[in-house]
Amino acid sequence: MKNRRRVSAALVALLLGGAGLAITAPTAQAAEATFKVKCVPPAGGGSPVEGETTAKVTAPATAKVGDEVDVSWETVKPASNNTDLMDIPADSVQPTGWITVGGGGGELKVVGEKKNPPIPKKAPMQMSTMKGKLKLTKAGRISLTPGKYDVAVTFPFGTFVTKCAPVGEVKGGAVIDVSGGSSGGTTTGGTTTGGTTTGGTTTGGSTTGGSTASGGSGGGGGQTDFPGKAVQVTFDCGAVVPGGIKTPVTINAKKNGGSYDLTVKTAKGAMAAPMALPAGALKPSMVVKLGGADSGTVKVSGPANAEPIPDKAPVSLSDMTGTYKPGTSGKVTLSPDQLTIDVTMAPGSTPINVPCKATSSGVSLELDTTAQPGGSGSSTGTTGSTTSGGLAETGAEDEGGIKALALVAGTVILLGGAVFTFTPWRRLRGTR
Repeated sequence: MKNRRRVSAALVALLLGGAGLAITAPTAQAAEATFKVKCVPPAGGGSPVEGETTAKVTAPATAKVGDEVDVSWETVKPASNNTDLMDIPADSVQPTGWITVGGGGGELKVVGEKKNPPIPKKAPMQMSTMKGKLKLTKAGRISLTPGKYDVAVTFPFGTFVTKCAPVGEVKGGAVIDVSGGSSGGTTTGGTTTGGTTTGGTTTGGSTTGGSTASGGSGGGGGQTDFPGKAVQVTFDCGAVVPGGIKTPVTINAKKNGGSYDLTVKTAKGAMAAPMALPAGALKPSMVVKLGGADSGTVKVSGPANAEPIPDKAPVSLSDMTGTYKPGTSGKVTLSPDQLTIDVTMAPGSTPINVPCKATSSGVSLELDTTAQPGGSGSSTGTTGSTTSGGLAETGAEDEGGIKALALVAGTVILLGGAVFTFTPWRRLRGTR
């Protein structure tokens, strides 16, 4: 009986010893790092902004040379809440991060799934955990410090990326004690599991004035109305509107004393809005470029849409008006230049600016002007009223017209890009 008890005790000890070995086997450990970041939104999303985020990096506490270990980056605290402008749909946010590997190991790329719950206005941002695999080829103590990261927001019309980078030194992160020989190691990045993200850089493009022979002309005699000619203009809005916008633009003038009241018309919207837009959501403005005897620009602007625009309904911009007071005498050409759309998705919210450069244009109108006291070609003009709630027909062909989808895409992109790109703190303070 005693022998049996001894055997049983030995067996229990062996089992406990085995359990003890299992308990003391390498386990994952996590460490947090809180740091400031500066984020650059997609084109048209505004100026870079700064915020503070907390990242939790998880990796094995110990490992051996030759092991391939799992590393993850969880965003414990995002740098900002969602804006007060619109909700973010489910499964539309995908983060990608780069972890600095100490000891000259370079960077490890970690990628999160495109997986998130719907994010209401003003609610905290939510992103999936980013994951990657690190091949250990060098013994020693290896630090894993969170660094730069991208946040991609995907909509049916494209993916738009906000790029963020630390401001100053980042302290904290996980550490792996690697045992074994040394062989000058390298790191291998993680694989993307949620789809590929695309960049959010802005493509420039220079503005061209076109030739004076292409536009309407007038200004002499007793004529007071000077209709311009529709010219095809290509606008480059960068990553906000992939492929840009092409539309006919017409500049008309009406003589008012020695000045000219300008009215700029674009083509009717040819596509349906992919979502409902509130009244006052879209407010256009444009820069008219002067050439010939005068130089500079005149700004024209139009009112916002007076009525809500239902989902899938046609979207059009209002006529834009302003005043040109000649600074010199002679023949002056007027050409469409940069188009800007101010987007306001909620009453009282800060408008989001969507700038679009005219990469190709032409002269729509030529005027025979007389210099006026105080006249200047660089006048910003005045905002006039318009009796039209939509756009006049300008003879656009099937592919012409401001594309409603592109405009709304621009709106959403800015929201999606600036959405995680940290709303400026002055706005956040106002909503807390």
